[in-house]
Amino acid sequence: QVQLLESGGGLVQAGGPLRLPCAASGFTFSSHAMGWFRQAPGKERIFAAAISGSGDLIYYVDSVKGRFIIAKDNARNTLYLQMNGLEPEDTAVYYCNTYRLGQHYWGQGTRVTVST
Repeated sequence: QVQLLESGGGLVQAGGPLRLPCAASGFTFSSHAMGWFRQAPGKERIFAAAISGSGDLIYYVDSVKGRFIIAKDNARNTLYLQMNGLEPEDTAVYYCNTYRLGQHYWGQGTRVTVST
């Protein structure tokens, strides 16, 4: 059974950092690409960053390039999103995601609020 559990969300001042871990279980973590999505209040869930199974391919949405870093620890079955230079526009619920056997899997999300 695939399980994804995000944590690390909270309230942070603009310009500050925050790191979000996502603990994964129930599948071969090292063989699967992983992603982070986010959903701002009143808006649709959108892509933020993705990383290949081995970690050698990484993609970011333009709005987070240069500020966010996605990383994958295959020994600990944990995905990370290091967020630096946070802006109020980054306020959202952040979701961990993987795609396996034709199905998307999501965690429950962790809320990030960036204050001015």
